[in-house]
Amino acid sequence: MAGFGGFRPAAFQFLRDLARNNQKAWFEANRDVYEREVRDPMRLLVETLDAKLGSIAPEIVGDPKRSMFRIHRDVRFSKNKSPYKTNAGAWLYHRDAGRPVGRVGESGGAGFYFHIDPTTCFMAGGIWMPTRPTLLRIREAIAAQPTALARLTSAPGFRRRFDGLNEEAKLRRVPRDFPPDHPAAEWLKLQSFTAPASIEPSVVTSPRLVDRLCRDFELLVPLVRWLNRALGYQPAKARR
Repeated sequence: MAGFGGFRPAAFQFLRDLARNNQKAWFEANRDVYEREVRDPMRLLVETLDAKLGSIAPEIVGDPKRSMFRIHRDVRFSKNKSPYKTNAGAWLYHRDAGRPVGRVGESGGAGFYFHIDPTTCFMAGGIWMPTRPTLLRIREAIAAQPTALARLTSAPGFRRRFDGLNEEAKLRRVPRDFPPDHPAAEWLKLQSFTAPASIEPSVVTSPRLVDRLCRDFELLVPLVRWLNRALGYQPAKARR
């Protein structure tokens, strides 16, 4: 493939078929379809986005081999023993934080995520369900700058594209380390700091996907950089 031209409909068909045939024998018989229609285009997308991020947020990088999430599920602690994920996703991360996202007990910095499955396509920016030490550092930054997240998420461009921060797993009460009447109480209740936005399948299956993602990344850079500063990861002016 000379350049990223979008995912083909066959990628979504493969994921639908996998959902109906989530078994090792079927996957191995269709591995070439997975590699051709899902894995290789996702790697090419990551490579293309990595080059674009050099002028958007140089500290955020993508690696064609490391950014894409494995198709194999971790079934050790799950009642669902289906061996394969029926989605594909890629993570673009701060170069100093590395890519520990998705590993049990580890947290990296904030970055950008892209996801496709048979029914949903979306992107997001931020940090999802960080570990307790990482979460505490973010909360300490919120407590020290009570209006920061409100300011970042109320920017006109952000509001037009994103519906605030995802409130997945939001606590009912302010964490015990902070006063219940803290001016940033609602932000302190968050356990995840991501801003997602859906992407139409017609865009995902076209070359326009790269430009759409880059525009979204630009809108999310202030949020991602604020979170990374809270964790000690600094922005960059250029790639090193």
